[in-house]
Amino acid sequence: MALYEYAHDLDTPVHPVSAPDYMPLEQMQALQLHRLQGLVRRVYDNVPLTRARMDERGVRPEHIRTLKDIARLPFMMKTDLRDEYHFGLFASPMNDIVRFHCSSGTTGKPIVIGNTQNDILVWQNGCMRALAMCGVRSSDVMQVAYGYGLFTGGLGLH
Repeated sequence: MALYEYAHDLDTPVHPVSAPDYMPLEQMQALQLHRLQGLVRRVYDNVPLTRARMDERGVRPEHIRTLKDIARLPFMMKTDLRDEYHFGLFASPMNDIVRFHCSSGTTGKPIVIGNTQNDILVWQNGCMRALAMCGVRSSDVMQVAYGYGLFTGGLGLH
């Protein structure tokens, strides 16, 4: 899988008006549709629960032709995340997983999230763009006041 197209070097100052944030609407929607179609194909091919739920609804990846077709897709509930504990919803092979995050499990089984290197880059880039839009620059100092166990809280801003 290709790495995130808009990843930036974290040491390079980021202009808050970056291309993905200010694309023309038509171009943004085309990108969103392309990514949605890729995501739907990936989970359909790799996550048995998603495939079963889509099949129950008579929806196949090739039926996603517009952004409005997202309404045809099944919901994923928090109970699904717990019921498929711990790796049943992963759409990537285990050897592609580079980091795990999980909930504390206080309401049942912990919810485990596995991230690929690309997932980390996407998350990192999204956090960086959000901070840049708020005026944060590479020379600023920030305190990330979250616990650093396996919980995801502060890791996106680390």
